[in-house]
Amino acid sequence: METGKTGRYFKYAIGEIVLVVIGILIALSINNWNENRKKNIAEKEFIEGVKNDLIQDKKYILDVIEELEPKIEVYKTLNNVNSPSSITENITLDSLLAVYYTSQRTFYPISGSYQSAIAGNEINTLNNKSLTNSIIKLYNSTYSRLIDNGEILDGRWNHLTQKYSHNRRIGHFPELNTYQFSELLDDMYHHFIQMEWYQNILIDTIEEIDELLKKMK
Repeated sequence: METGKTGRYFKYAIGEIVLVVIGILIALSINNWNENRKKNIAEKEFIEGVKNDLIQDKKYILDVIEELEPKIEVYKTLNNVNSPSSITENITLDSLLAVYYTSQRTFYPISGSYQSAIAGNEINTLNNKSLTNSIIKLYNSTYSRLIDNGEILDGRWNHLTQKYSHNRRIGHFPELNTYQFSELLDDMYHHFIQMEWYQNILIDTIEEIDELLKKMK
């Protein structure tokens, strides 16, 4: 009889243990499900945030390219003439240089969503590793290179505009002889060559952004 009671108590205790274990497993499963759900929501928000930033970045880059193109064409036009007198009467030296010496903009990315993910270490927990690596490459490599080259271009622009600040202010260049014209082109060339290089990097960056946006659809 005592043996029967002991057996029932033992079965009851086993049953209680099993129920407790099942309860723990269910709680852990629910917790894991909830954590994965929050992680997926955070990942979607991150991707959507970066996507919106990239759309704005692309628009900004296109605006910068649009401003650079006339300057590049002006330099090529001037570089193809032998002297200031070779410029046609309808297109004066002042009108060409007025285009070249308009203000200059360089690109700086919108990186709020990316920086937030980096600061919170969320970038390392994202499921889509291929997309994550592409985003990291854009911000850490491509954008960094673009910013560096933009700063070089800004430095050359500042040097050029300071040297010819008086002419920019009055909107007129005096009549130049062949030597003076050549000196002007030499000064502009230092800026132009970096500007053309910078434009090529901008175009390559747009292609990279487009590829990323396709992956985010």
